[in-house]
Amino acid sequence: MIIDCHGHYTTAPAAHTSWREAQRAAFDAGTTPPAYPGIGDDEIRESIEGNQLRLMNERGVDVTVFSPRASAMAHHIGDEAVSAAWARACNDLIHRVVLLFPDRFIGVCQLPQSPGVSIEHSIAELRRCVLELGFVGCNLNPDPSGGHWTSPPLTDKSWYPFYEAMIELDVPAMVHVSASANPNFHATGAAYLNADTTAFMQFLQGELFGDLPGLRFVIPHGGGAVPYHWGRYRGLADMLGRPAPAEHVMRNVFFDTCVYHQPGMNLLFEVIGVDNILFGSEMVGAVRGIDPATGHYFDETRRYVDALCLPAGDAAKVYEHNIRRVYPRLDKALKASGR
Repeated sequence: MIIDCHGHYTTAPAAHTSWREAQRAAFDAGTTPPAYPGIGDDEIRESIEGNQLRLMNERGVDVTVFSPRASAMAHHIGDEAVSAAWARACNDLIHRVVLLFPDRFIGVCQLPQSPGVSIEHSIAELRRCVLELGFVGCNLNPDPSGGHWTSPPLTDKSWYPFYEAMIELDVPAMVHVSASANPNFHATGAAYLNADTTAFMQFLQGELFGDLPGLRFVIPHGGGAVPYHWGRYRGLADMLGRPAPAEHVMRNVFFDTCVYHQPGMNLLFEVIGVDNILFGSEMVGAVRGIDPATGHYFDETRRYVDALCLPAGDAAKVYEHNIRRVYPRLDKALKASGR
């Protein structure tokens, strides 16, 4: 089985995104937003079948771990109530996708984060999505300010109540920022990769996993700059009197394969052991075009992994077993369906 750990609903029906614009406009005007629109099952099917599902079938992907569009989370927009309503709408829409395609998608939730608001306020939505909707994880934004980094580091104890809820529910978090409100940082080209790298360094500096050894995080996009600068992080750990990253961080942290060229994928696997790599593509995501050098889509990451010619056992870890281990609720759901 091939499981893609990183998928977003980037093709949601137009009525959904239009409502978001109306919600934002109502907040700016100080008025009440309109009711969320009715969206038919056929609209959802059409948005999925010609996009994510078509590509999954073409690329031989069996199941995608599916979440709301990351760039549209935009936690910096509005206030706490706006974020809560938007997160709930997005998560409910993901749930409908899963109900329509139960063998192909499983949900991961957006959180109702808001700048300056305690992450504890997001616990209720996490619980709802896991316990009522059957979701298997969450996307955690370390920078809900949209590129201004006003939140404390992920290792700060203000995050601990949320982490304790994650451990109780036995779900991981993918560290994933959203749209950038800072013109210095292009969202997908800078803000995403900066956040991935920043999160890793925060983990290296802190004591988070000593305090909460049951935590699990996925750092997407191949771990940002971390594999390329692995020697720097090993050296910094030594200079700072921290344990080696392999022992201090990588027992709890995993990288995906959202790396869009072969040399980058080669480097990821050369530096990071296969036990810490999860297959992911973020297809129909940040990079949608065809690479003129290869004639294939940039985000067709399975081609790059297959080209490594991994031993069968290692390939099985990357494509399936590691993801089942990091997302135990996914594993239970698959087993319940005989897979």
